[in-house]
Amino acid sequence: MASLLRPALGLLFAFSVLTGLAYPALVTVLAQAFFSGQAHGSLIADGDQVRGSTLIGQPFADPGHFWSRPSATAPAYNAAASTGSNLGPMNPALSDAVKARIEALRAADPGNTAPVPIDLVTTSGSGLDPHITPAAALYQVPRVARARGISEQKLRELVQAHVEGRTFAILGEPRVNVLQLNLDLERAAKGG
Repeated sequence: MASLLRPALGLLFAFSVLTGLAYPALVTVLAQAFFSGQAHGSLIADGDQVRGSTLIGQPFADPGHFWSRPSATAPAYNAAASTGSNLGPMNPALSDAVKARIEALRAADPGNTAPVPIDLVTTSGSGLDPHITPAAALYQVPRVARARGISEQKLRELVQAHVEGRTFAILGEPRVNVLQLNLDLERAAKGG
């Protein structure tokens, strides 16, 4: 029995050191050296102040800002509680939530008769999505322009400047990071 126990304990120790210490240390060193921004959370700084991350959405309710996709987390955009709503397409609660969100968007911008983009009324799978589609950003241009006193054309150009293409030109869809768009909107309003 001792002849079997010794190699087993030796392998347990060796693999614990290899997979529990050496590999994580190597990955950490490589990440810090080659992907420092991502290793620190892809933070967005505005001067000396960290305003958020490119990976985690934030709620915006002011009519003068572009609004994010709804979040299924409680409270909204709680990164410690990443979750989807788990409501199926036939669930009346999902239908009621979507109708309420459409009504809220229509109330915030009564003159906008364009179809409401789906990502403004449904949550993402994680509940933390920081992006909306270009269509969702463009849908909000009239409201933001009116609230800020900026021309719609200038806002459309700002939105187009923030459209990120498909990853590696084939994966995903074009998207707009709402936090980055709103930060540039604030800078433009300050004249910076």
